[in-house]
Amino acid sequence: MKSFRAGYYIREGLSSIFTHGFMSFASVFIIIACLIIMGSFTLVAVNVNKIIGEFEDENVVLAYVNESYSVDEARALTSAIEAIPNVRTAQFVTRENAFDSFLSGVADKSRFADIDASVFRHRFIIYVDDIAGMARTQDDLLNTQGIVRVTANLIIARAFVTLRNIVSGVSAVIVAVLLVISLFIMMNTIKLATFERRDEIAIMKIVGAENSFIRWPFVFEGFILGLLGSLFAFIAQWGIYAVVTDALIPGGGVSFIQTIPFSQVSLPLCAIFIAIGFGVGVLGSSFAIRKYLKV
Repeated sequence: MKSFRAGYYIREGLSSIFTHGFMSFASVFIIIACLIIMGSFTLVAVNVNKIIGEFEDENVVLAYVNESYSVDEARALTSAIEAIPNVRTAQFVTRENAFDSFLSGVADKSRFADIDASVFRHRFIIYVDDIAGMARTQDDLLNTQGIVRVTANLIIARAFVTLRNIVSGVSAVIVAVLLVISLFIMMNTIKLATFERRDEIAIMKIVGAENSFIRWPFVFEGFILGLLGSLFAFIAQWGIYAVVTDALIPGGGVSFIQTIPFSQVSLPLCAIFIAIGFGVGVLGSSFAIRKYLKV
């Protein structure tokens, strides 16, 4: 049984990288450029979805309690409300707290000197899991004993759902298109590098070298080039992301646009880069050399 000479194949792959330095550099550069383009757009899409999600979280539902209920009776509705599907949390607000909150936003408080908290109702501020189901949640709340009125910004909720679906759909399509284009460019660059070595492959075939003996150094070379390209692309992406996010944050450190820290996306992004670089390098080398092994 023939042994797998991994050490020899790795040495040959590394040697070939340095021997054909320009084409190796071109292959790595193309991998880096394509991965950065695809990664940058992916990060933009992730951040846009995060911003939309934050605005969605601010779109709350207000449920008003029957005015005849005492504080304890109203507060006891918390468990029933939180048991409703799509309800994430329900924050109870007494009429006194609602009155104080109202006055805090009024410049001339003397205008309401004759009004007390009794004109307000106990209420719940409700956060939902998915605003797409807010209309159904509103109906469920109205069917809850003790709740007499529910206020929900359904028009705004529908607008956010539509915007989220558009951003997600467009992002998925563009990333998929960029991935296909990137793979095509990277694999053809590797094929071009292999084309320059067709005479070398033909000579090895003539002297009786087996296909596997010729193929494996190319496979390891492609693996090394893909790995180098993906790692350099990840480092460059990290730097670009840091520069862009720093530019979005003013000197005071507060910005309307809050970006996702790179540490939260670094591991999955690195894994994706390595997987793509590995796949393109290995598959590109394997497919590129296949036609020249038919000598």
